[in-house]
Amino acid sequence: MKRNEFLKKGLIGMGTIVAIPTVFNSCSSDDDATVDGENVVGDCTLSPSETAGPFPIMTPADLVQANIVSDRNGVALLINITVQDQSDDCNPLSGVYVDLWHCDAEGNYSEYGGTQMQSTDYTDVHFLRGRQLTDENGQVSFISIFPGWYNGRAPHIHLEILDSNENSIRVTQIAFPKDVCDTVYATLGYNGEANTLNANDNVFSDSLSGNMLDSITGNTSDGYTLLKTVVV
Repeated sequence: MKRNEFLKKGLIGMGTIVAIPTVFNSCSSDDDATVDGENVVGDCTLSPSETAGPFPIMTPADLVQANIVSDRNGVALLINITVQDQSDDCNPLSGVYVDLWHCDAEGNYSEYGGTQMQSTDYTDVHFLRGRQLTDENGQVSFISIFPGWYNGRAPHIHLEILDSNENSIRVTQIAFPKDVCDTVYATLGYNGEANTLNANDNVFSDSLSGNMLDSITGNTSDGYTLLKTVVV
């Protein structure tokens, strides 16, 4: 089954459809991306190295899946990731693992909980976590929901890139533009406007341009499509 057909079928199962781009764009020194309606010139600099904690995936090899929604509710989000190799003129990097995880609409992570940091106990479930192997174009896609937020952090998604032997190459995070977050967080199930801006976030404050997604399109009814290039 072709990737687009597979993703469409998965999203139909969520009760909403995200617009699937016919071409998964990569970001090189000549590409432009769009954030908040403004063009952002891409480059071939390494993606910022960020922390995986405090809620990293415990058993990623058991979570090889494109649809990571599980039983979570929220605005549909199709996440398209392209991995590029800086040491090879930023050509696509195939055959590497992309581990991805983020919180649910209420700001909670699976595999953790029952602590002061997260009171709700989700230690025995694995929602919004997944692993995919990049194709010949260095690309993977995940069917998910728009992440919520929790106290002290701006909205974000975690990524780890690993080689075929599961050695970590780069851990990074994806940031979101505030206007899109505000629109999503006004919908049912989310906690309203995030209390931490990207500029005040302890992860993004010194690396926001490298963390910011390349583009995001869509709406709260049909869902959103996110594009992000990670350079390793």
